[in-house]
Amino acid sequence: MNILLQPYNTPHQTPPFYQIKEKDYLPAFREAIASAQSEVDTIVNNEKRPDFNNTLDALEKIGKRLNVISNIFFNLHHANTNENIQAIAREVSPLITEFSNDIRLNEQLFARIKEVHKTADRKGLRDDQVQLLEDTYKDFVLNGALLTGDKKERYREITTELAQLSLQFGENILAETNDFKLHIIQKNDLNGLPDGVIEAAAALAKSEEKEGWMFSLHFPSYMPFMMYADNRELREKLFRAYSRRGNQNNKNDNKEIIKKMVSLRIEKANLLGFKTHADLVLEKSMASSTERVTAFLQELLDASLSFGKKDVAEVSEYASHTGLNDTLQRWDFTYYSEKLKTEKFGLNDEMIQPYFKLENIERGVLGLAERLYGIRFNEVNTIPKYHDEIKTFEVLDEKGKLLSILYIDYFPRPSKQGGAWMTSFRDQYISNNEDIRPHISLVTNFTRPTETMPSLLNFREVETFLHEFGHGLHGMLSRVYYESQSGTNVYRDFVELPSQIMENWASEKEWLKQVGVHYKTGETIPDDLIEKIIDSTIFQSGYQTVRQLSFGLNDMAWHTLTTPFDGDVVEFEKEAIKSTELFPPIDGSCVNTAFSHIFDGGYSAGYYGYKWAEVLDADAFEAFKEKGIFNKEVANSFRTNILEKGGTKHPMELYKAFRGKEPSVEPLLKRSGLS
Repeated sequence: MNILLQPYNTPHQTPPFYQIKEKDYLPAFREAIASAQSEVDTIVNNEKRPDFNNTLDALEKIGKRLNVISNIFFNLHHANTNENIQAIAREVSPLITEFSNDIRLNEQLFARIKEVHKTADRKGLRDDQVQLLEDTYKDFVLNGALLTGDKKERYREITTELAQLSLQFGENILAETNDFKLHIIQKNDLNGLPDGVIEAAAALAKSEEKEGWMFSLHFPSYMPFMMYADNRELREKLFRAYSRRGNQNNKNDNKEIIKKMVSLRIEKANLLGFKTHADLVLEKSMASSTERVTAFLQELLDASLSFGKKDVAEVSEYASHTGLNDTLQRWDFTYYSEKLKTEKFGLNDEMIQPYFKLENIERGVLGLAERLYGIRFNEVNTIPKYHDEIKTFEVLDEKGKLLSILYIDYFPRPSKQGGAWMTSFRDQYISNNEDIRPHISLVTNFTRPTETMPSLLNFREVETFLHEFGHGLHGMLSRVYYESQSGTNVYRDFVELPSQIMENWASEKEWLKQVGVHYKTGETIPDDLIEKIIDSTIFQSGYQTVRQLSFGLNDMAWHTLTTPFDGDVVEFEKEAIKSTELFPPIDGSCVNTAFSHIFDGGYSAGYYGYKWAEVLDADAFEAFKEKGIFNKEVANSFRTNILEKGGTKHPMELYKAFRGKEPSVEPLLKRSGLS
């Protein structure tokens, strides 16, 4: 018996992780794909005239089991992988791509969709049904439905190869991240590092059966070293290792993968009638065109570049006054910037972190949702987990009815990709008048607790928690009919609004007083420390904005190419971001060879969306500031107009329903100190 193909006899039909065997995946995928294909055939062979119910609604309902299996498998591929899982992924990925193509390139199926799109009485449909009809028709067109003959076959080849290349890109980065360790024997090489960082490094060394201390390229280990270590040579060594991941001309090198992916994306766009990959992607976006995205990025760069240059110059001057007899380099910036912040604001992470114990922040973040939306989180231990460290919660509404299951996976491990993300094991939808509630997962890479210290978060990690939890709320509070419109299934440049708006509470005194409790003394975070935190939120904001814009401009440079690329990846990157460059170039350094967002994620030609959504979230949070940051009327409006609605309407319609107007860039510039 293959457990993946059976009804799950678990609380709330959650994945039975403890019963799944790796050998179950491939046959389960094959059977689920065959079953879904049979469901497609039933639609195609329906002799009745195509209408919304027998075509669009029926198509939406196919492949539910396949969706669940895919969610389980690929979430583990990112969060708890191994060589067997990676091998299965390489075998499964082409099967899924082929099945997806079989649907989108099915001429008889598209003919039915086209007929409904042409003849449907839209006045007789609900708004979400109209949106589903329009989105489905466009989705088929953008995925090759109009192609014929050799072009259709070439499209199949391209999409299959792109899926495989993306998988390989991610596996290479994980291998590169895991392969490097900075092993320290001399205690004086630890000068400047906080005790907690040193203890974590000792624990890592011990886990590797080594003496002394060890630092890795995983962010909770890498960043504190870059921020605090006095040893400049070791900072440089660690920085160079981090910045050349995927660019070492070894078996994990990603440069050829990038060249192939970029060229294939161009060819795919051309097949579909678009000049560039960006033109294709932006067909389904709020920004809608490459020209608008380029103008948007340039507008923000014009507003922030002079501030960014001043920020770097200020740190450079400070460094030279405090002993640096050399040009300020990238491996110096975080170190001296942190010291300057300490001097300027009387503030550093060592002062903040004792008040940000992970368990307290967790209570504060969940409590914020409870206060805003009236929901409750009950931690339970009866739900199966894919790793012992996972925490699981039942999320209940005001009446005690289940809204969602929530998984939280906090700490880094070799089997887990870096970064932080929200995902789902099951999205919300309606089936046979039953509201199928979602299973949402939040994954982070926060600093592990040690034998003597709990996990203590820095301010950026607090913001990250709020950010991913905002995505989680988008999934947990979804209240739509169709799964494809549920939660975060929205335009890429809109999806970051629910996450980024949550970050605003991290800079609000009233919320910080609730969550900031010293892990040893139980003392509430003092007012003067809160004021320093708030005052410092715009410290280096010019630099941070320019850095973020460099990623967006780099992404757009790759994806507005019109001809296949066979040049030098590193040189292309230098040219793409030269207008944002604030430091001397570093030999061997390359952002793109580890840029998972655009080469192993869904953000190709969409990275600008982070800044785009910052405009939305800054403008949206003004509504809370106008009536109170815990105002339930505003929260309810945000919930009912945005969080619950998913992709049932165009994002701008949803936003205006909440805010009463289109967003303005001014609140963002004001918040960032750039106005």
